[in-house]
Amino acid sequence: MTMARPSLDPELRELLADMPLMSELTPEVLAQLRQLPSTPLDSLLAHRQVDRREVTVPAKDGDPIPLSVLSPSPAARRTTAPCVYWMHGGGMVMGDRFSQIDIPLEWLDRLGAVVVSVDYRLAPEATGTVPVDDCYQGLLWVAEHAAELGIDPARIIVAGVSAGGGLAAGVSLLARDLGGPAIAAQMLICPMLDHRNASTSSRQYSGTPGVWTSEMNAFGWRSLIGDLTDAEVSPYMSPALAQDLSNLPSTYIDTGSAEVFRDEDTDYATRIWAAGGQAELHVWAGGFHGFDALCPQARISTTARRTRTDWLTRLLR
Repeated sequence: MTMARPSLDPELRELLADMPLMSELTPEVLAQLRQLPSTPLDSLLAHRQVDRREVTVPAKDGDPIPLSVLSPSPAARRTTAPCVYWMHGGGMVMGDRFSQIDIPLEWLDRLGAVVVSVDYRLAPEATGTVPVDDCYQGLLWVAEHAAELGIDPARIIVAGVSAGGGLAAGVSLLARDLGGPAIAAQMLICPMLDHRNASTSSRQYSGTPGVWTSEMNAFGWRSLIGDLTDAEVSPYMSPALAQDLSNLPSTYIDTGSAEVFRDEDTDYATRIWAAGGQAELHVWAGGFHGFDALCPQARISTTARRTRTDWLTRLLR
């Protein structure tokens, strides 16, 4: 019997009805999804005064990690800028550094932030801590080149959506445990935090098509974990495993009430508070996974995006 679920926001329900939905991911379907065109960055930058720079930095194993650096043009800047270090979504198995890039570009517009987006390697080709290690190496490069990039090193924010939100949480744990770089805040948008996939919300969104189901989540995690046993899964991969959530940067977490990650996300915020940390949590009633990225025109989406920007504005004041 299907479990009872929170109802969708009425406007989102109408928009979702026109979208192709799946219940499961397979290697064959993943191969097809990876063939879809990337986000057209040029059209997003066409009306903005933005300087674009493409760089590569070495991973721990020497492989190149591409980074895109998007900076307000010199004419639009007066002082050193905050930096949003962006990690894209895609269940650990798809997407690239331009995926969901419209979200941090809003912070370039509103806050004059330099946006740096990282192309971490994807599972199943890259397993274990490789994706989070790639993201951390990119962050090290940003911190080391802050002066060159016109970035204020005291105002570096790590941010990501879905898998990218989980990677941002893992990067924050790494930076804390390895002694840097300094991170001013972590912005975790519907983050993918717990490989165990066993919460009530995970069970609620199983068995029927959706944007991201429990079955799809299990596929993403299996792809990342590879041959590791549960005991070998690192908390940097699956941040919900971290025993200590103290001394983390100021944290913003949002999620929808009608999605797989609702419970692991609310639990993560609760545990940050229990450890004496500062977290702001928003659970958007009737929001499905990634609703504001997929349906940015919906009223609930514009409210969610504005609320994030308002939080960052207060933080960076």
